[in-house]
Amino acid sequence: MSFQLKCPNCGVREVTDFSFHGEFHPRPVSKPSYRELNAYVYFRRNVAGPQIEWWQHRSGCREWFLAERDTRTNQVAWTALPADAPTAVAGPGNRNDDQTS
Repeated sequence: MSFQLKCPNCGVREVTDFSFHGEFHPRPVSKPSYRELNAYVYFRRNVAGPQIEWWQHRSGCREWFLAERDTRTNQVAWTALPADAPTAVAGPGNRNDDQTS
């Protein structure tokens, strides 16, 4: 099913202009234990419903951004650059650094 996604820089485009890079998962704040590191790398919630995801505008500005999308309907609630994301999503230890991994 195709849908449209809004790039924070370029505006609304077909989803085929973008690359999906998985569910947003906050990085551990300090040096993680092996258990915490394993959970960060391998486990995701993978919910049927609203979830926050990483996207990249690969056919445009190539910017990375976050989007809240309902996985059942593909309805997008919001998109934002990491620094502009709601504080509850990309809190102090999670802004601008999650996209580099």
